[in-house]
Amino acid sequence: MNIDIFKDLNDSQQEAVRSTEGRVRVVAGAGAGKTKTLAARYAFIVSALGIDPANILCLTFTNKAAKEMTQRIAKLVDKGNYSDFVCTIHGFCVKFLRAEIYHIGFPKSFTIIDVEDQKQIAHQVLDHLGVDKSVKNINSFLSGIAGRKSTGGYVETYLTQSANKIDVENCRDEFELYIAMQLKLFALDFDDLIHLTLYILHAFPEVLAHWQQELNYVMIDEAQDCNTTDWNLVELLSAGCGNLFIVGDPDQAIYEWRGSDPGYFVKFEADKDIVLNRNYRSTQGILDVANSVIKHNKNRIDKDLYTKKDAGPSIVHFHAASEQKEAEWIVKQIKKKMAEGDTNASDFAVLYRASYLSRFIEQNLMKHNIPYQIWGGIRFFERKEIKDALSYLRLIAADDDLSFVRICNVPARKMGKSTVSALQALAQKEQKSLFETLCWHRDEQPFKKEPIAKFIDNVNDWRSKAPYTKISQLLESVLKESGLKDEIRTDGDDDRLQNVLELVSSVKYYEDTSEEAPNLVSYLQDVALYTNADYTKETDSVKLMTIHQSKGLEFPHVFVVGLSDGIFPSLRAIRERKNLAEEEERRLMYVAVTRAEKTLMLTESEGYNAATQAEKYPSRFLLEIKRELFVTEGKMDPILWENTKRLAGEDNQSRPLFDTVVKSDYFHEGDLVRHEIFGDGVVISTDQSRDTVNVKFENGNRNLRPSFIKKISDIENSLLN
Repeated sequence: MNIDIFKDLNDSQQEAVRSTEGRVRVVAGAGAGKTKTLAARYAFIVSALGIDPANILCLTFTNKAAKEMTQRIAKLVDKGNYSDFVCTIHGFCVKFLRAEIYHIGFPKSFTIIDVEDQKQIAHQVLDHLGVDKSVKNINSFLSGIAGRKSTGGYVETYLTQSANKIDVENCRDEFELYIAMQLKLFALDFDDLIHLTLYILHAFPEVLAHWQQELNYVMIDEAQDCNTTDWNLVELLSAGCGNLFIVGDPDQAIYEWRGSDPGYFVKFEADKDIVLNRNYRSTQGILDVANSVIKHNKNRIDKDLYTKKDAGPSIVHFHAASEQKEAEWIVKQIKKKMAEGDTNASDFAVLYRASYLSRFIEQNLMKHNIPYQIWGGIRFFERKEIKDALSYLRLIAADDDLSFVRICNVPARKMGKSTVSALQALAQKEQKSLFETLCWHRDEQPFKKEPIAKFIDNVNDWRSKAPYTKISQLLESVLKESGLKDEIRTDGDDDRLQNVLELVSSVKYYEDTSEEAPNLVSYLQDVALYTNADYTKETDSVKLMTIHQSKGLEFPHVFVVGLSDGIFPSLRAIRERKNLAEEEERRLMYVAVTRAEKTLMLTESEGYNAATQAEKYPSRFLLEIKRELFVTEGKMDPILWENTKRLAGEDNQSRPLFDTVVKSDYFHEGDLVRHEIFGDGVVISTDQSRDTVNVKFENGNRNLRPSFIKKISDIENSLLN
């Protein structure tokens, strides 16, 4: 096979391909052809150096990336001249453990469990311990498990042949019980895969020597996304040959919130550094915007993306009076470009920071019959929490059996499958609806239960209020009194909570824009047009996605929407992780901008944001773009920019409710404290790494910054003095 490996490679890319020996770091900007370079280097090592592909380890971060890498390599080498060691880090660990896990007495036929499996095990553990899930939610439980596993010491303690045997019946330790239930299934989660691999390499010198001898070259793509454990594995495997080739871009490190650390890449001690900064994707105008924003970050390797393309059309910033107007403008631009010809729906991408921001855009695309696809996600009105909330409203409006079955046990209220089956049999016999039958037989078994009685009373109460209550107020009552909102909150999934808040906002908008006073029945009929919208899976459709989902993709025309401070950058992220989060949010902006090939449109709107519970102002990231690089459309009061400057200057930190500077270590377990909104509570624990205090209030637990609470004893002492 006679292929010119260096064809179409620029000088920097060719240098990277030829740099086969030693520790090499390639800083590859967005759209700079890093995948092409990696594939060419692999082919060069095989075809020019004569290295057996089985001795090359090429690691990526997703199965999709590994598949693409394999396909590119296959086009550059003779048939079969690549191995299955072109894979993800976890994929390599699975291959390693299938061969080596017998050293610790674990079966080769182990099962790999995903996040949903982990949640099921977590539920079993909490049920076994009798822990109220409103006190300890599943996500925080699993975060704690991951934290314990991050030390790695648990492998020797629990998973080896000589490990301690866990007495499940008498065990009260959450972590031990979780491990015991894993062992019962011979199951490993993603954390276990890499920790067991590292343990075996460290514990068995002959295994380490074998793999270090086998792997002559180690290459890793997207290295900025490696966490500490990933780096430990990569450094260990490459220590024998000394040939470690890392490719990445700290400016595109957007997973720090889940453990990746771009600092390793920035501080990597390389024998040679190569920068790929020629962009093959975007116009110079788009790159100038990206460069302008990212320069405000400190934890990076300085580079300026450039292209040999022209400046392209002006970058547009559109300021709208409302989210509805913002969505209307976006759809108008799509229709306009499609009408001009040579542009398809699939050429457009709408990117947002959080999934709930898709709602207005979805509705407007539907209204104009423009096909769209939620990339890697679910349409707004098809999300479980939205369908659950609407099912409550449908049950209130009419005796809808489908809605009843969906939500009669959501949240759980002792209406399990056997109880529902008994009710269905009774309803069929008496020719009544399920809810009516339940009302008639509420004092009989198996329906005579307090949670069921409360459900019946709630539904009847909501029905009596429905004729003279606003739909939005009725929905808020349903979310609160049914326990649905608390269940979502205690589950720890902030996206789901933001979605139900957005549903309330959508109902308020429906009420405000209806020509006549809307009633519940008319609202449900209208919203059914959205929930029942049936688009076939067309490839020619506008793509809607979060910015995280857009990484690695590119589109001719890109809208970055919802650019309001507090939404993007995320207020929650900055509150939790301060400056680290602001830099990561800025990297997200950089990723979003560099998805665009031809046109880039940045949009935001005025109004009240339920997520931040404040008025909306333009994002600080818009302020960071040099003013001559974009044009603004839409009427905009200059004072909005001033408010953005103020918010950015305050690092988005709200003024404490108690005007006191205090740290989390001032509080201890059992302290009685007071919060101006949540009332009195008791301290459960403190987290000094995040400087937060976990407090149990009457309505559930909250993780709070210490400045927002005060010891009741301090309040009493101040009153006495």
